[in-house]
Amino acid sequence: MNKEFSTPGAGDDDQDESPDPAFGLPPGTRNYITPGGHARLRSELEHLLRVERPQVVGVVQWAASNGDRSENADYIYGKRRLREIDRRIRFLTRRLDLAEIVDPARRENTEQVFFGATVTICDEQGLENTYQIVGVDETDSARGHISWVSPLARALLKAREGDTVRFHSPLGWRQVEVVAVDYRRIEE
Repeated sequence: MNKEFSTPGAGDDDQDESPDPAFGLPPGTRNYITPGGHARLRSELEHLLRVERPQVVGVVQWAASNGDRSENADYIYGKRRLREIDRRIRFLTRRLDLAEIVDPARRENTEQVFFGATVTICDEQGLENTYQIVGVDETDSARGHISWVSPLARALLKAREGDTVRFHSPLGWRQVEVVAVDYRRIEE
């Protein structure tokens, strides 16, 4: 009897290990995303479908035609890479299906902080930082893009210029003042 079919847990790498499509989102919420973030996800999906997957399938077919697959590194690696690509394709497809595109550049300028806002804050030490509130798939702390579900962004939502908000950070409770709120196109 084949061991893969009789041993629990054997062959687990064949199972879909991709995170739930709503991973990182509060239950019952939408997957808000900016137009640029949506375009990046769509571009990655198209690249996987049209370039990477066909190349890997070609390598696997060639390796399979060479005979013994049990010791064929090209075949083993290719199959593994194919599973990774297929998982990512399923994840991106689900993520894009749930996406609700919100363009901050089209938002009427308002004094309140909502999704897509560019917010300048001042902390207790007087240091100013500017953050753009984006979707969970667009987070990039080096560029100041924070997810709308992050503790800071959640505290800032609906705040206005001059408001002071408290939030729980990894360093403990912090307090920041909202210095400026702006809505503009979020750079790629």
